Amino acid sequence: MSTLPLFDPVIHPPVRLQLAALLASVNDMEFGTARDMLAVSDSVLSKHLAQMQEVGYVRLRKAALGGRQRTWLVLTKEGRRAFCSHVQALQELARIAGDKASS
Repeated sequence: MSTLPLFDPVIHPPVRLQLAALLASVNDMEFGTARDMLAVSDSVLSKHLAQMQEVGYVRLRKAALGGRQRTWLVLTKEGRRAFCSHVQALQELARIAGDKASS
């Protein structure tokens, strides 16, 4: 029996997985845009970002825009690697499930 693929526990929760997917497709994303796309509150997004920042997967960049302080989210190289590895693990699990279903 083969071992099951390992998921990244930081990226695995749905909001963080979706956030990593959003950020993987862009150089950066404004906090409000990410919040709206994920359909979560500021506090929920902030909590998930804090966990991703703690392990170095996300970096925040703050700057003034139109007279207001804005925050941009950036997926780091480590974050991109972790996201890609996690997606590979999900694909492997799906392959295993597909093999079992067709047996």
